[in-house]
Amino acid sequence: MKKYILFDNDGVLVETEKWYYTANVEILKTMGLDISDERYREIMINGESAFLVAEEAGFDAITVEQQRDKRNELYQHYIRTEDIEIDGVGAMLTALAKKYRMGIVTSSRRADFDLIHASRGLTEHMEFVLCSGEYARAKPYPDPYLKGLELFGGEKHEAVIVEDSERGLRSAVSAGIDCVIVKNHFTALHDLSEATHNIETLHELEKLLDL
Repeated sequence: MKKYILFDNDGVLVETEKWYYTANVEILKTMGLDISDERYREIMINGESAFLVAEEAGFDAITVEQQRDKRNELYQHYIRTEDIEIDGVGAMLTALAKKYRMGIVTSSRRADFDLIHASRGLTEHMEFVLCSGEYARAKPYPDPYLKGLELFGGEKHEAVIVEDSERGLRSAVSAGIDCVIVKNHFTALHDLSEATHNIETLHELEKLLDL
């Protein structure tokens, strides 16, 4: 029986991946660079930065960092002003909190995560949140989820990870923890074949875990 749930954030609890993608594309365009959907997907799955394209084009490290800062500013503008809600997530988390201990393990920067969740109430049932830089190696390495499990003090077979991307799934598989993939149009072309379960929406999670 499962006791612990480790949630990814972007694309699972909030619909933010589209806006992060858009911010990257728009800032790269100001540098005269285009990035295809396929290349972006490849870079993200491998846990790298879209600004790898700028580095490959010969931009120096200082310029890349300046443009990355502009990307961060634009992304924060989007998450402040665009609709990133996923219907029913709050109620679902409230129900799950009666049966499971829960935490969030995300590749988001802490500043972005805090901005996203400042007034949503989605984190009130979470025992912890792990953001980028708060574990040894990022997804797709197993480190983020293994640290989350360590914070619970649980065993691998007692936990389940909820993800939406190949990068996150690779991290879960490497960690040896069951992974439920929630369907997301943004990650529809990812290889998600190693998932333990696939569900159409997060609302199916409680029923699945009760089986």
